[in-house]
Amino acid sequence: MGSVRRRRGAGSLVLLCAMAVLTAPGLATGMAYAAPAVPGAPAAPGAPAAPLPGPGGESLEQVRKDIEELYRQAGTATDAYNLAEAETKAQSDKIVEIANLIVAGKERIATLKSRAGAAARAQYRSGGLPPGAKLALSEDPNHFLDGAGRLRQGEKAASGLLSELDRTQTDLQRYAEEASERWQKLEANRIKQEESKKQIEEKIKAAEELESKLEAEEKARLIQLEQEAQYRAQTAWLSTGAMKDVNGKATDAGKHAVQFATAQIGKPYKWGAVGPDSFDCSGLTSQAWRAAGRGIPRTSQEQLRLLPKIALKDMRPGDLIIYFDDASHVGMYVGDGAMVHAPRPGRNITMAGAGSMPIKAVVRPDA
Repeated sequence: MGSVRRRRGAGSLVLLCAMAVLTAPGLATGMAYAAPAVPGAPAAPGAPAAPLPGPGGESLEQVRKDIEELYRQAGTATDAYNLAEAETKAQSDKIVEIANLIVAGKERIATLKSRAGAAARAQYRSGGLPPGAKLALSEDPNHFLDGAGRLRQGEKAASGLLSELDRTQTDLQRYAEEASERWQKLEANRIKQEESKKQIEEKIKAAEELESKLEAEEKARLIQLEQEAQYRAQTAWLSTGAMKDVNGKATDAGKHAVQFATAQIGKPYKWGAVGPDSFDCSGLTSQAWRAAGRGIPRTSQEQLRLLPKIALKDMRPGDLIIYFDDASHVGMYVGDGAMVHAPRPGRNITMAGAGSMPIKAVVRPDA
C-alpha cells in the first residue's frame, strides 16, 4: 500500500508541476477444444440433491445466487472505477504533454528574440550607417544589394516565425486551460468512483463472509451447484441452435491470444489483477490480446463499447464474449462452444461453456 501511495504522490507532483507551467505456452494450434459441456461439471445433471441449509436458514442454492450477485455488482463497480482512473491518468498525461510543448515554445521564442537582438547590436556597433551610405561606400554594389535583400528576407522570415510562434503559444495556453478543466471533471468522477470502490470492498467482504460461514461439505456442494447451474444454462443455450452455424477459424493473432489465455488456467482470480500470477476477467482478456500484439481496452464495459460487435454465428476463437446486461463479465471464446475466463474471487481461471451465462454481445479485437 505504501508503494501505491508513493506512486500516486509522484504522479500528483508531476501533474501539479505541469499545471503550474500551464498557468504559468498454451494449446497447440489446431487442437480441438473442450466439448460444449462445462469442463469439470457432471456429465449430466442428475436428480437434484436436497439442498443443504445455508447461513441464516437460506437454501444453499439461494446462497449461491446471493454470492454470485454480490460479486457481479462488485465487478461492475470495479470496472467503472478502473475506467475512471484510466481516463484521469490519460488526461493528466495530456496536460503534461501540452506543458512540455509550451515550455519548448517559450524557449524557441526566447532564442529567436535573442538572435534578433544580437543582430541589432551588431548593426549598432558597425556604425548604423543608413543603407544608402553603405551602398555608396561599397566596392561591390551588386554584392551589397544581394546581401541587403537576403537580410530583409531573413528579417521578414524571423518576424513571421515569431508571430506564428506567438499564435501557437496562445493556442496552447487555451488548450491547456481546456485540458485542465477536463481533468478536474475526470478527477471529480474518479473520486466519486473511488467512494463506490469502498462499497465494492464491502460487497466483496459480504460475499466472502457469506461463503466463509459454509462448512466444508457445503462449500463442496456450492461448487457442484455452480457447475450444475452452468451446465443447465449451457444446455439451454445449445438447444436454441446457437452453435449451429458457428465454425469460424482463428486468425494467427487470435490463436496467440487463445494460447496465452488457456496457459493461465489454474491461476487465481484477483480483483484488478492483470497478471502474471493472477487476473480478473477483463485483465485476462486484455493481457491475452496484448500478448498477441493487439492493445485493447482494459475493462469489459470498454471492450464492449469500443471493439467491433459481431454476430454470434460469425464468432471465432479469440473473440470476446461479454456477459450480463451491465457487461460486468467477459470471457474468451476458444472454439467448440467453450470459453476461458476468470470467474470470480475464490475461483481459478478455467474453461466453461460459452453459454453458461447470459450473453450480451460478442466483440472482435482483431476485426
